[in-house]
Amino acid sequence: MSTGLRERLRSEWNRLPISDQLKEQNSNGHQRLQEIKAQLHRNLVGKLDLAQLSNIEPALLEKQITRIAEEMIISQNIPLSIAERERVVREVRDELFGLGPLEPLLHDPTISDILVNGYNQVYVERHGKLERVDVRFQNDEHLLQIIDRIVSRVGRRIDESSPMVDARLPDGSRVNAIIPPLAIDGPALSIRRFGTIKIDMHELIRRGTLTEDMAYVLEGCVKARLNIIISGGTGAGKTTLLNVLSSFIPPDERIITIEDSAELQLQQPHVVRLETRPPNIEGKGEVTQRDLVRNALRMRPDRIVIGEVRGEEAIDMLQAMNTGHDGSLTTIHANSPRDALSRLETMISMAGLNLTDKAMRQQIASAVHLLIQATRLEDGSRKVTSITEITGIEGDVIAMQDIFKFERVGVDSEGRVLGRHRATGIRPRFADRLRRYGYELPSSLFNDI
Repeated sequence: MSTGLRERLRSEWNRLPISDQLKEQNSNGHQRLQEIKAQLHRNLVGKLDLAQLSNIEPALLEKQITRIAEEMIISQNIPLSIAERERVVREVRDELFGLGPLEPLLHDPTISDILVNGYNQVYVERHGKLERVDVRFQNDEHLLQIIDRIVSRVGRRIDESSPMVDARLPDGSRVNAIIPPLAIDGPALSIRRFGTIKIDMHELIRRGTLTEDMAYVLEGCVKARLNIIISGGTGAGKTTLLNVLSSFIPPDERIITIEDSAELQLQQPHVVRLETRPPNIEGKGEVTQRDLVRNALRMRPDRIVIGEVRGEEAIDMLQAMNTGHDGSLTTIHANSPRDALSRLETMISMAGLNLTDKAMRQQIASAVHLLIQATRLEDGSRKVTSITEITGIEGDVIAMQDIFKFERVGVDSEGRVLGRHRATGIRPRFADRLRRYGYELPSSLFNDI
């Protein structure tokens, strides 16, 4: 029997959340509860070979835990209703095999974000709106243990010497955690859910994110190997749109993905996924996105897909786009296409190459073909608010033209944003390139009717 596993199991039982009814019992009842919990622990130790827990299938192990806990509750005549008994047993399973109080939220398909601001304050985002939920941890230590369980699964750590970390859940959901001393009021945990419902272009059209005409043009742009940047603010749907666009990449191409925390879900058969690595406890061993971009160029990629460009790797990405790696895709944080270009310039300057402003803009204008602006509106809806073509450089300014725009006209009585997508009437310069790849863009596609 493993002593470490025994102690872990004992620790899990000692901090098990209990129902509100049990919390209100008097001190004698509380003492009785502690005895019951201790006896439940002894039963588990006696009936399960803790050293072999890792060899038991999770489903079978959960059944054994559930059966033993229910038998114990019944044999001790604990005054619980059926609903309360099921809740206690469920909380036992969640503590042992999942993420404790967060498990019910992770199984709710309507939740897109889970935000934990300390052990006793949890918010979720549903349909683009934040709301507080009646979920809490026992204390900061309990929350820290859940955070540590998440990050340790992906080979990362969080402690006073490394108090913030990015990680992911097994389903691909993105996780960020930050703890004291950086988080003054206690540990904070943010989970960006990876949707349980697979979102494709048809779903985006149904939701009104973009129109069929826009989707047709974007599909052609991906297949014609245009270099595309998706810009937008936090929660605007950039990664979702990147996933959807990547589905148009032909299956016979070799794709290299580069991310800080892997969350892209490409469906093609020939995909190599790369992920950055933070420094170890001695401050060594860090692998940055720039390192991975450089290495990817030696891996014979047909396409390079970067989850988000945010630093000096921007110059390597642009150089790759300019040297035979057409069809690359990435995202960037920006509030407009023009802001996205300004941010790219700032990132290039971080590389320390001492390029002039004009040289940087020439690099950008020759590498990037298309900017897609994604926006989350105040009613929670997500829209592609513009599709913009980079046409070159005029003097010292990068020239660009909008092909499609979202035209906002107001707000209805229920707070929903009113508007429509429309073509600007400008036929893009890349139309000839798309024609060579078999995508004919009729003039009617760009007429605003």
